[in-house]
Amino acid sequence: MTGEELIKNIDSAAFEGLFNSLYGKERETPKKRYRKLVEGFVNFADTPAQGKPGLYAGGPVREFREAAGEVRLFSAPGRTELGGNHTDHNHGKVLAASIQLDAAAAAAKREDGIVVFRSTGYPDVVVDLFRDGLPNLAANPAEKGCTEALIRGIAAEFAAQGARIGGFSANADSTVLAGSGLSSSAAVEVLVAKIFDCLYAGGGRSAVELAKIGQKAENEYFGKPCGLEDQIASACGGTVAIDFQNTGEPQVSPVRFDLYSLGYALCVVNTGGSHVDLTGDYASIPKEMNAVAAFLGKKVLRECYKSQVMEKAAEIRKRIGDRAILRALHFFSENNRVTDMKEALERTNSLFDPYERQGALGRYLSLVNESGNSSWELLQNVYAPANPAEQGIALALAISRAFLGNLGAARVHGGGFAGTIQAYVPLTSLDNYLEEIEPVFGKGTVTVLRIRQTGVTELCV
Repeated sequence: MTGEELIKNIDSAAFEGLFNSLYGKERETPKKRYRKLVEGFVNFADTPAQGKPGLYAGGPVREFREAAGEVRLFSAPGRTELGGNHTDHNHGKVLAASIQLDAAAAAAKREDGIVVFRSTGYPDVVVDLFRDGLPNLAANPAEKGCTEALIRGIAAEFAAQGARIGGFSANADSTVLAGSGLSSSAAVEVLVAKIFDCLYAGGGRSAVELAKIGQKAENEYFGKPCGLEDQIASACGGTVAIDFQNTGEPQVSPVRFDLYSLGYALCVVNTGGSHVDLTGDYASIPKEMNAVAAFLGKKVLRECYKSQVMEKAAEIRKRIGDRAILRALHFFSENNRVTDMKEALERTNSLFDPYERQGALGRYLSLVNESGNSSWELLQNVYAPANPAEQGIALALAISRAFLGNLGAARVHGGGFAGTIQAYVPLTSLDNYLEEIEPVFGKGTVTVLRIRQTGVTELCV
């Protein structure tokens, strides 16, 4: 439907139910947000792409969208990692969930082969997919580390799979906090992949297929050696246990998890800190884990056993270093812990007696704390080694654990080194927790998450 028609439909009862499933009881804010995204097409139909005046790719940039065309709505959630810190890149197991914070877009086809991606708070991204009538999909070194690289890489993978590709305009907005460990970049990747799929490739690709396309673009075009956890969690929706033993066909199992009904809030605390120059710290983790595996004649630690590492520990120390052994030990314990966490949640769901349910939940929370301890002590990703004076994550964990005692849990969240922690807080103590931790890190630094059951999607009614 046209933008004007879509704006009218956003206020309908059908959309209200859809917004309720994605965002919970607060429906007026999503309505205003999507209405504004669609109005971007209506109001800017004759406006040149912002930040791209004059010539681009050998010709003038056309208006934000062409005069005629259907406008469609898309959403891709952020994700929170529940267990499996830095295990996916070594073919391990992960427990993750999509959340109510998302990247959303209104999008429409273009006939000129150009993608114009406009996102609130950022300059326009303009990518010409064709040049002189031929696909222009090779990785461009000048785009490395930029959104342009992700868009071109995603288009290239669709083309490599034999799918039709074409241009589109997208007016986007993200509520996923950047640098929070909630995977804002993965949400954008699967969002763009979903737009390409629905506008040009039939819309039939599975969540895992879209996730793989996003990851490949991030690895090969954007230049970040990420695993596949973030993209799968965003694409699939709900809580999922993911086993990456076969990375070509990861096993994804849904797990029912309603923390609110169990009396807890799931929070992330943004501790601040600089993410500049952390790429080397992130890359050092898979590098050292892989080095230990290579010493044992394997590619990844999933192909090895803890006993093999311990048998060769003295030699590994000399050849690779102590930290590599510690990180390998983290992988083995964390990988097993994901299985235990999944079983604890399933037991919580299967029990009817409230005391037994609380006991099973207590087991899960103790495993969350164990995961946090392992990341802190063995994986060593709670602060950057080059900047030991900045330890916001460690400080937030210390404050949270002192406050929660054995009634909650806290762990590093996401890649670590700077950014966020995750805390499980009893609902009865949530206000007091905010009063305890926000004076240290700033008002509004705590975000209460809600697990969203729908992954990347086109909003259709």
